[in-house]
Amino acid sequence: MVTWIKLNLVHLLLQLLSAKFYSSFYQWTETGKMSKLILLHASQHLTPIHTRFFTSFVGASLSKPLLHSQSIPLFSHSPPLSLRRRLSVRAFDDSSSSATESTENGTVSAKIDAAENAKATTDKDYPSGEFHFREASAWRSFVVKLRMLFAYPWERVKKGTVLTMTLRGQITDQLKSRFSSGLSLPQICENFVKAAYDPRIAGVYLQIESLNCGWGKVEEIRRHILDFQKSGKFVVAYAPACSEKEYYLASACQEIYAPPSAYFSLFGLSVQASFVRGVLEKIGVEPQVERIGKYKSAGDQLARTTMSEENCEMLTALLDNIYGNWLDIISFTRGKKREDIENFINEGVYQVEKLKEEGWITNIQYDDEVTSMLKERLGVEKEKKLPMVDYRKYSKVRKWTLGLSGGKDKIAIIRASGSISRVRGSFSLPGSSIVGEQFIEKIRTIRESKRYKAAIIRIDSPGGDALASDLMWREIKLLAASKPVIASMSDVAASGGYYMAMAADAIVAENLTLTGSIGVVTGKFNLGKLYEKIGFNKEIISRGKFAEVLAAEQRPFRAEEAELFAKSAQNSYKQFRDKAASSRSMTVDKMEEVAQGRVWAGKDAASRGLVDAIGGLSRAVAIAKLKANIPQDTEVTLVELARPSPSLPELLSGVGSTLVGVDQTLKTLLQDLTFSDGVQARMDGIMFQKLEGASNANPIFNLIRDYLGSL
Repeated sequence: MVTWIKLNLVHLLLQLLSAKFYSSFYQWTETGKMSKLILLHASQHLTPIHTRFFTSFVGASLSKPLLHSQSIPLFSHSPPLSLRRRLSVRAFDDSSSSATESTENGTVSAKIDAAENAKATTDKDYPSGEFHFREASAWRSFVVKLRMLFAYPWERVKKGTVLTMTLRGQITDQLKSRFSSGLSLPQICENFVKAAYDPRIAGVYLQIESLNCGWGKVEEIRRHILDFQKSGKFVVAYAPACSEKEYYLASACQEIYAPPSAYFSLFGLSVQASFVRGVLEKIGVEPQVERIGKYKSAGDQLARTTMSEENCEMLTALLDNIYGNWLDIISFTRGKKREDIENFINEGVYQVEKLKEEGWITNIQYDDEVTSMLKERLGVEKEKKLPMVDYRKYSKVRKWTLGLSGGKDKIAIIRASGSISRVRGSFSLPGSSIVGEQFIEKIRTIRESKRYKAAIIRIDSPGGDALASDLMWREIKLLAASKPVIASMSDVAASGGYYMAMAADAIVAENLTLTGSIGVVTGKFNLGKLYEKIGFNKEIISRGKFAEVLAAEQRPFRAEEAELFAKSAQNSYKQFRDKAASSRSMTVDKMEEVAQGRVWAGKDAASRGLVDAIGGLSRAVAIAKLKANIPQDTEVTLVELARPSPSLPELLSGVGSTLVGVDQTLKTLLQDLTFSDGVQARMDGIMFQKLEGASNANPIFNLIRDYLGSL
């Protein structure tokens, strides 16, 4: 098995370095848990060898998460592109877009222009979407009790039950089918809302362990924990393994417990950038990179061996944002000065006893002791078990059963998570990426339907295929001409992800959402020295001055080829930047100040005009109601388009089959192997990591290591 895996890794690396290779490196590691994504676009065949360019574009680059504002919450291979096509990038060509619009129906154009001019509203002018818990009336209580009598067996829950949820590992922004494993952010949030109004639920018991998600999702869950407490019910946290991100979440609970042997690593946060230039030189690969945007660091990973001053500046600002926010929230919830919190972290405290003494946790207890305490609190006899219902079972309880079915006005929600591609890849799982043609179909369905008063695009994406991003942008823009469209950002909405959001009437982001990233990096690999080492030779017969630009990977650029490449990249950047400026009603000079490939935290993006409001899905719902002329105290029904259906890989994964992904590295590569030709609008490699996460291996280094080991 080891030999088989190694041979496959070597095969993949040879594809990586061959002409049918397209690579766009995107590495994203949040402060809590390192999670890197390397997108390798390779052909199905190793020979014959042709050239491939790597091009990475970084673009401008239920109800309230199932809660309602001021109301009872309701939920209601394709072949390679030719040289001419690659170097005449139209994905971000504003002029072509404008020309098309000028020939369209005048009414639609007028509506689009009006939508663009309506983006002068500031954050304070939008409703907050704050959750207000309201006691159910006598009639509603009677109706709910009656419905519970006729509920399905799997919806039956004893009175005085404690809802338990284990928050650990990856949390996706997509809805999960009942056959899917893992956690779903919308279902977590919905469970909190249902539990708040469910008379059978006495409280919530959270077991919080190492999380593998961004700060945007953590903020959303934290908000729901605080909202749930408005119902008067308790929320208790148990944290056997806890660092900054996990403690940030636990701090929203009324009580925090930990076992004596708990792993607490509150040592601070770090950020890093990786560089593979030295590794590539050792195997005879020379990356030739053209970078547009001084903060554009994706090309630096290939072309540099150290961090640039601009990249250092950007990463430092992002880290300061996250760490500063963490200190502020923890100092507020613990009732301590920020300086005291920072001093405590700098002491390197890891003893659980010290955490209790300083008031960071409520008490030191094992899980069974916490359960016994809850039994006593709820008046359950010692010899009886504490009635509990877990996350998966409670997710099956319908909102209708609890009287949360919503109002007559409907708001559509489309979730766009993962890397962007035009068509679905052979190895991609449903919901694991944004497929342009499928997304556009949903947008058109909403536009043509009279059922929906507004639409919310929920984005959690670092970007991807630029053409797909532009086509989706256009469809969202057309939708916004007929009804309000609000973009709600999760962990990341950068590059192609931000590109999609620009077409909306308003953009809502979390404080620590990563967004922006308007920049271009493009280039090619010169494999001449590698070919000499392995005894490979390639000769080309061509016609046309620039015919060998894409074909000749065995030599570096000639002077005129390098000039053409640089001009093409600069032109693409200008198109991208100008369209961003137009979409955000900014001058080109003003947009240039916030572009240059820089990634911004949500609150900084808001202060620079890239984002309209700070908040979660609940605020996006409130703004959608405002723009659709729906009173804030009116209940609406949120309609998810569409709920996922279980696929064979999901079924196999659900029963613990090892058929899908024998090796973790291969699994990661297979899921992200998409045949995406053309320009990419993808965020740079930004890595936030915990100290203990440093051992997590990057698949690209595994590939290179195995390749070198086979020589």
